[in-house]
Amino acid sequence: MGDTTSSGQAKKKSFVQGLKAEYRKIIWPTKETVTKQTIAVLVSTVALGLVITVLDLVIRLGLDFLLG
Repeated sequence: MGDTTSSGQAKKKSFVQGLKAEYRKIIWPTKETVTKQTIAVLVSTVALGLVITVLDLVIRLGLDFLLG
């Protein structure tokens, strides 16, 4: 039971070394890629918002026509 401190230190070092090794493998996107993807997200968000707005308007007008 007294041996856990040395193996705990080894596990922590091994974990940190593993993190460093994985961090080096990351391929960060270029500024151009990030810009293109951001624009794509913004355009698709606005488009989806417009579609939902139109559907809401159509449903509301349809219900108003049927109910009153």
